[in-house]
Amino acid sequence: MLHRHLSKRKAALIGAGVITVTALAILLPNANASQPTPTPKSLTPAAAVTLASRLTTKLGAGTAGTYYDPQTDHLVVNVLDDSAADTVSAAGAVAKTVENSTAKLTAAARTLKQRATIPGTSWSVDPRADQLLVTVDNTVTDAKWRHVEAAVTSLGDGTARIHRSTGRYETFAAGGGAIFGGGARCSLGFNVVKAGKPFFLTAGHCGVDIASWSDSRNGAEIGRTQAATFPGAADFALVRYTDTGADHPSAVDLGNGQLQRITRAADPTVGQSVVGSGSTSGAYDGTVTGLDATVNYPQGTVTGLIQTDICAEPGDSGGPLFSGETAVGLTSGGSGDCTTGGETFFQPVTAALSKFGAEIG
Repeated sequence: MLHRHLSKRKAALIGAGVITVTALAILLPNANASQPTPTPKSLTPAAAVTLASRLTTKLGAGTAGTYYDPQTDHLVVNVLDDSAADTVSAAGAVAKTVENSTAKLTAAARTLKQRATIPGTSWSVDPRADQLLVTVDNTVTDAKWRHVEAAVTSLGDGTARIHRSTGRYETFAAGGGAIFGGGARCSLGFNVVKAGKPFFLTAGHCGVDIASWSDSRNGAEIGRTQAATFPGAADFALVRYTDTGADHPSAVDLGNGQLQRITRAADPTVGQSVVGSGSTSGAYDGTVTGLDATVNYPQGTVTGLIQTDICAEPGDSGGPLFSGETAVGLTSGGSGDCTTGGETFFQPVTAALSKFGAEIG
């Protein structure tokens, strides 16, 4: 579903009796019979995220990832043993027994960090396949492809799979509409409040280079960057509104006069339907395909990202990823475009809010 491009101004500001012997003989076998597996609950994506978080916390090492099945509206929880499976089923989710634990996949990701940190590569956890998904873009030479392939092979059968992207990994800042500064163009993510004052979130790779922002080319300042992180463990920036007359509703402009209200923030689950929006591409529907992604951009490595099959283009950096009224992420970068398709990585918005002590609203 393609929406019209965002309005630049609005986007920027914007879970006792007696028993006979005969009766006892009949009842005892039934008392020992195994109980039927509870029927899984049909859940909204938001309810699935909440249940996934509760079960992951409760079972700890007994879980190995979760994902949402939009065909059935069920939450699927990867487990390693029958005890965990019983707990998952009792909670209304689907238990799927797998081989790779979270700890094993985390260790595998550390190995890739040591052996395959090459610009143009990425890896993320795909709980649907119980593997790491390793992607190599079109800038990676054949020799380096073989190097990454060898690293994947060393992890053992079934731990990771590798494929090549048709595009190249890049951050999506651009020269030229939405929020401007220093000759670059990015997109506003979400309006937030900190200590009672208005701020907005955008991409860290935009914020590290830009101190002052306007909502039109060579326009008056509307905000100044207060903090930014990129590359490393995050790609987010916090900008304080300096224009006291600027409108800053907690909403995303979908174009054609339509606004999507944003009331909360949450982490996503794989399989969840989401919408990504940016000042260049407009708004596109898609699906979360991986979590805890590591992306090796030419400018450096960023970890802990959300991987999706949504497209994006230069100028979309910092733009919002959301699901209904829930803020999910900020556009970081990816490969491809909205003509040929591609994949885009997003900074989890919950991490930004926690880091900056800010709230949606």
